[in-house]
Amino acid sequence: MNWKFWENDGFSGSGIGSTIAATAGTSLKIGGGLLGAYLAICVFFAWWWDTESATFDVRQHAVSEARLANRQLVTGYVSTATLIRLSNTLLDKRGGYLSNDLLPPGVWMDNVPNWEFGVLTQIRDTARAYRIDFSRSQSQSTEDTDLSVAEGKFFFDNASWAFPQTEDEYADGIELFESYLDRLADPNAPDAQFYARADNFRQWLQGVGTRLGSLSQRLSASVGKRQLNIDLAGDPAASQATEAPAEREYKTPWFDLDDVFFEARGQTWALLHLLQAMEQDFGDVLDKKNARVSLQQIIRELEPTQDPIWSPMILNGDGLGLLANHSLVMASYISRANAAIIDLRTLLAQG
Repeated sequence: MNWKFWENDGFSGSGIGSTIAATAGTSLKIGGGLLGAYLAICVFFAWWWDTESATFDVRQHAVSEARLANRQLVTGYVSTATLIRLSNTLLDKRGGYLSNDLLPPGVWMDNVPNWEFGVLTQIRDTARAYRIDFSRSQSQSTEDTDLSVAEGKFFFDNASWAFPQTEDEYADGIELFESYLDRLADPNAPDAQFYARADNFRQWLQGVGTRLGSLSQRLSASVGKRQLNIDLAGDPAASQATEAPAEREYKTPWFDLDDVFFEARGQTWALLHLLQAMEQDFGDVLDKKNARVSLQQIIRELEPTQDPIWSPMILNGDGLGLLANHSLVMASYISRANAAIIDLRTLLAQG
């Protein structure tokens, strides 16, 4: 009797093993191919999304928006329309809002999310200035109902992915500013106002100067800097909560260099447009104070911060070393703009 019929019929142990091995190999090839295709798609979209929004003409944008909505171009319209455009850019730019992404490629990216946070910082500061200063005639006047809620919407967590989603909160803030803009341009709604006064402008510029000063210090710390404690300098009666060292060394960690740089790019991008818009709405005040050229100089100092970056990475050479230091270059632009802001505030304070 022939006991080898199993082999003849293809049921040998070696035959089954070969079939299983071939199937496993095919599955691995298919799985590897799918994984490779998925990674290639993620890399493509990461490259496609890794871009900063271009600058735009604030007055042209405001005029176009007013024409489409059949609104009057009243005082404060250009600044408000610009703030709305900046906010929409966060949500509608290429790739959408990335700061709260949990999946690739967004979760791998950090340059654009830091740029988004820089833009958001200026939006938050300006939204607060609208609620406190621009929309109120005096300290005892009531807050605008839309603006008081809109400010809180923009101060929502910038990295929340659900319950609620960050984009939804910011979209609500944009809608509230749109409502304010509708009432602002409506001659039958005098409760919505924008007061273009020198004191309001100075107050906003003070906050801008504080932000730029902090950015300049953080950028300069890319190479490390030793700084004496001057916190209480000039006031012999001043005191502070706890003792601080007489001298400190500040240095930005290597992995945070590009984060600070792109946050500065975002803040200066937003600020560049806001200053151009304020020049339109505060034009009479600036002309009366002979300060328009000073504001234009600030804008001129900030324009190079948006120059294209030709290096594939943010370089961090020593101050006078062989390689460039992009952070120090950015700090130089910002410091000059901040110095010009101080001069402009002095002009606005004069009678």
